[in-house]
Amino acid sequence: MTRSFFRLVFPAMLALALSGCSGAGYVAQSLKGHAGIMVARQSVSKLIADPTTPEGLRAQMTSASDIRQFATDELDLPDNSSYRSYVDIGRDYVTIAVYAAPEFSLTPLVWCFPVFGCVPYRGYFSRASAVKMIRELQQEGLDVHVTGITAYSTLGWSSDPLLSTMFTQDRTYLASLVFHELAHQRVYVNNDTAFNEAFAVAVEMTGVRRWLNAAGDAAGIARYEKGLERNAEFLALVAKTKSELAGIYAGSGTADRKRSEKAAAIERLRARYRRMRDESWGGYDGYDNWVEGPVNNAKLAATSVYNDLVPAFLRLFDLCSQDYPRFYTAVARLGRIAKDDRAEALMSAGSCE
Repeated sequence: MTRSFFRLVFPAMLALALSGCSGAGYVAQSLKGHAGIMVARQSVSKLIADPTTPEGLRAQMTSASDIRQFATDELDLPDNSSYRSYVDIGRDYVTIAVYAAPEFSLTPLVWCFPVFGCVPYRGYFSRASAVKMIRELQQEGLDVHVTGITAYSTLGWSSDPLLSTMFTQDRTYLASLVFHELAHQRVYVNNDTAFNEAFAVAVEMTGVRRWLNAAGDAAGIARYEKGLERNAEFLALVAKTKSELAGIYAGSGTADRKRSEKAAAIERLRARYRRMRDESWGGYDGYDNWVEGPVNNAKLAATSVYNDLVPAFLRLFDLCSQDYPRFYTAVARLGRIAKDDRAEALMSAGSCE
């Protein structure tokens, strides 16, 4: 299993509050897409009890119900109606995420919304709307990264359902998604996506470990830990490339020279990955699609948003004696610090208090 880099906080209900900064079309597609999903919800408990439910679906719903209860009982995540219903959306992803960054910068563009704050992506239920935005961004000379999203959160503003896209891999993948999305409902800080996503990834990782241990699934634990190890090694390759690119962009070369050196750095990333895959990973190809597809500043920046602060959150979790209520309180406290000082306070924390 390859842990997905990208999930969205996408509160479509808040689209009602969006101003002209996002456009009427964006609001309309958000409301239409989210409303369509909400109308199609089916109760998980009723699907399990219904004798006409196909056995495969009943097994999925039973697993999901157990995972959802574990999230509340053992991880102190919200006990509400989220992820207690199900929708088969009939496609491979629920939304399309669009990221953008300048040609010679690793700093992603951000879009800001009233109440919700600023995020480094735009999420679309409508493919046509996403394509229109992609073309506009590319016409401005920006690097653009586009990815399909399997799960999203409305931060508890609505009863988020389980989606068929969340069942494309094994139960561990499903658990990681549920824990991650519920974490956003537990603590969320406006205008700081890197903080929010790294926190949710930390809850996801520690939660999955606890869930697998509670089930006594030694083989599952081994697979999960191996996946995390590969993920860390891959992110180290990405970090090396980002460092090289930052040096190129800060240099005094011409635009053409920087463009050439940028392309060479990305090819070095691909070569390093293939060597690691073939020599260290025994041919494991779970990251092939990411590496062999288009790689640019937007894609590299988006990856950083979800991962750079994770080690600091895991360290804080340990400082809190792996006690989730204490951990959430500590994270919420950090969330009240001014944004410019927040990451440093997290990384330098010496205790849970």
